[in-house]
Amino acid sequence: MQGNFSYHNPTKLYFGEESLNYLKDELKNYGAKVLLNYGSGSVKRNGIYDQVTAILKEAGKTVVENPGVMTNPTLEKLKEGVTIARENDVDLILALGGGSVCDYSKAVAASVFYEGDYWDQFWLKQQNPAQDQRLLPVGCILTMAGTGSEMNAGTVITDAEHTFKVGRVFDDRLMPKFSILNPRFTMTVPENQMKAGIYDIMNHIMEQYFSDFDDNTSDYISEGLMRSIIHSSRIAVRNPQDYEARSNIMWTATWALNTLIGLGKQQDWMVHMIGHSVGAWTHAPHGYALASVSMAYYRRAMKPGLQKFVRFAKNVWNIQTDGLTDEQIAEAGLKALRDWMLEIGLPLTIGELGATSQMIPGITETTVIYPAGYLNLTKEDVMEILKESL
Repeated sequence: MQGNFSYHNPTKLYFGEESLNYLKDELKNYGAKVLLNYGSGSVKRNGIYDQVTAILKEAGKTVVENPGVMTNPTLEKLKEGVTIARENDVDLILALGGGSVCDYSKAVAASVFYEGDYWDQFWLKQQNPAQDQRLLPVGCILTMAGTGSEMNAGTVITDAEHTFKVGRVFDDRLMPKFSILNPRFTMTVPENQMKAGIYDIMNHIMEQYFSDFDDNTSDYISEGLMRSIIHSSRIAVRNPQDYEARSNIMWTATWALNTLIGLGKQQDWMVHMIGHSVGAWTHAPHGYALASVSMAYYRRAMKPGLQKFVRFAKNVWNIQTDGLTDEQIAEAGLKALRDWMLEIGLPLTIGELGATSQMIPGITETTVIYPAGYLNLTKEDVMEILKESL
């Protein structure tokens, strides 16, 4: 390993079918008022809301509810949550839902005690809150596996007015203080959300894997995680109620983006950056947006990253290499990736998500470009990738 890094992850996890039982113990560490963020109401229909609010009531907490957190949380919704938190002087934010609700809750936590324009400071300028700024603590009760938001400091907010979706990874002060992961809860989400989450997990790993060429322990861990998600996804698609498969998917999601496998890595997040923009324009589930641009992107990255793509083919997909050139091996690995995506029912084009050729200039313009692992893209490159993905 050639990189330099420090590592600290303060989030406490409770995992398994009995994990919600530990919520009452965690609540003892916080004040009387809890802001409960959740989505459109599915947690009420499936009974999880009742379980959580009963525990909150038993603990003597005053619950301030903030429902309606959408799949791609908007700036308008963020402002609403900040206002609610301020007006009610809450002591803890509890996120009940998928990654979007967890992301959103951290965004609110960062913004409540900032006196200026938090959107400009934290998302547009990509700054962290000052060290002396108060931050609200966040706890997560996860109902969908995919984002890893339960054990990282990431947030993604969409400025719907300007069709601009921005990710922000804060420092570790914004990591959830605790997260409750019951795989049974993930069985309540629709099948398309499960599939979108599965690809989000896979792509999180690939974004960190496809960079650098040094012999990095992180890459060995990544290969094992990728093999795990491929295996478990096939079982879960056939039988979404398979507990072992769903529990492995949930646990892999956490390790895919809790900062561990990115240590010592340059990392490449351009599939996410392009996917964010596609999602802002089409309102597609995040994992679907990522899937829709992945093949065009990775075909382009394969040539400068050839040796890593060869390794990917061998160690993740078990491609037999006898008589094949490195280019043929790498191409076989990408074909295996594509075949798996089709097998589990993922979209391969942005057209399947409702994007049109007329949208491509706008999607290109709102794509944030970062230095990447094997590519340094221009806006023209992004436009070509989108055209290839149409």
